[in-house]
Amino acid sequence: MRSYAFFLAVLFSAGMVTSCGQTRGNDAILPDRLSVVAATSIIADLATQIGGEHVSVTGLMGPGVDPHLYKASAGDVTRLSGADVILYNGLHLEGKMADVFERMRERGIPVFAVAEESVTGEDLIDSELFQGNYDPHIWFDVTLWRHAARRVQEILAEADPLHAAAYRERLASYLAEMDRTHAYVRERTAAIQADRRVIVTSHDAFGYFGRAYGFEVHGLQGISTAAEAGTADVQQLADLVAARRIPAMFVESSISPRGIEAVQEAVRARGFEVGIGGTLYGDALGDPDSQAGTYLGMMRTNIDTIVAALAGDPV
Repeated sequence: MRSYAFFLAVLFSAGMVTSCGQTRGNDAILPDRLSVVAATSIIADLATQIGGEHVSVTGLMGPGVDPHLYKASAGDVTRLSGADVILYNGLHLEGKMADVFERMRERGIPVFAVAEESVTGEDLIDSELFQGNYDPHIWFDVTLWRHAARRVQEILAEADPLHAAAYRERLASYLAEMDRTHAYVRERTAAIQADRRVIVTSHDAFGYFGRAYGFEVHGLQGISTAAEAGTADVQQLADLVAARRIPAMFVESSISPRGIEAVQEAVRARGFEVGIGGTLYGDALGDPDSQAGTYLGMMRTNIDTIVAALAGDPV
């Protein structure tokens, strides 16, 4: 079987490159806009919010796509090759695309790891399993994601100085919206009793959320879904849920619910009934026409789902 690296080499050697300076949005060429290709839906939304009418943003990963496991397709390579700017999260979130991003850099296309370049030092949460690596899900703390928004503004302004002022204006407006969303999440959290603020999910994506807003967080899988949960993981989590009598667990939009359903069955075998409190958006936004289709809407949707499940507060 041909390796994925060989597959990429064939694509690049085939000369699948479109000319930079032409903007690609939904595969339509828009020559007057800056062409931005973003790896994840969350990064794509950030570029859209800051760039506005002066950019054409193509997101490689749509709703419900797990970035931990995502591999670039032939079409992705073509889109990346035609970009003026490439944005991705970094911190090993899109680990299987590292070779692709490096090859794009070698071709002279500006490539930026937005989260990795925005948040450093003590603000990052260490990975318990992989020494020297960090939890990449920094967007779940709105105050940290503000740094990512500023970084995207800098990147766009450098690539397109003509519209730098417009990018700064949109950033200022967006930061104000982020502050309002941060306040909303904190306000809604206050509706849950402190001893009930426990989030159990499919994988450990909500560490920054828990630290920022006062939740204890447990994931069946680790910070990367590349490491599958085993029977021991299911039993250990079931012990915790049953002993603490946690009222609800959550599935995630980009991960199969089977793991959490297995925990639910194991909890039931211990004589306690735990509910599924709903679907949280972890590594990907929701459908574009839903509230969760934007980053700020996703944060509001998640906290509303959490409050409804843990505090019995209908939304």
